[in-house]
Amino acid sequence: MLYATPKGGLGAAPLVIGVDEAGRGPLAGPVVAAAVVLGKPCPEGLDDSKRLSSKRRAALEPQIRTQCGWALGVIGVEEIDRLNIFQATMQAMTQAVARLVEALGAEPGEVLIDGNMTPLGRRSEWRWPARAIVGGDGLEPCISAASILAKEYRDRLMREAAEQHPQYGWDRNMGYGTAEHLEALRVYGPTPLHRRSFAPVAQADLFAAAG
Repeated sequence: MLYATPKGGLGAAPLVIGVDEAGRGPLAGPVVAAAVVLGKPCPEGLDDSKRLSSKRRAALEPQIRTQCGWALGVIGVEEIDRLNIFQATMQAMTQAVARLVEALGAEPGEVLIDGNMTPLGRRSEWRWPARAIVGGDGLEPCISAASILAKEYRDRLMREAAEQHPQYGWDRNMGYGTAEHLEALRVYGPTPLHRRSFAPVAQADLFAAAG
């Protein structure tokens, strides 16, 4: 399921949606964005997903899914290669917010986005007031919740993908370009889940063709 409405009440009106993404930097797998409206009660202990232990993230994720309104946007490798990773990230954010707005049946007063750029003016489908906040995943609880959902969902996808392609170590590196992953690329070449527009994957493609 890619979206849900909270069982309790929503946060203060007008609605404020927090947005964050996971997976801009990896060489393989999708980019995932999450959009969250905090519910009442709000899960306790929200923070930037990178500052939380895997155990803590795993405990918070079901609380966020139950107590908050949320949606995900997932953009696969073909679209990443077609659009470029920046535009694919903007599309994932747009998709997540659109799904959440549809699920809630209400327009947000503002969308808070982690980072220094928003899809406003960059994706034609984006129609909401947006504000970028550098380090927002550690400052705004709604963005923190989004960062946790996006990372946990994407990490699960990569662990599942690792079962089909165990040689790349995706269950450990989540698709990032670790030494183990780069060596496997050199030896085995890219899979359909690799981003061929990323330089290390393109180089592995050339190496395989030359071999």
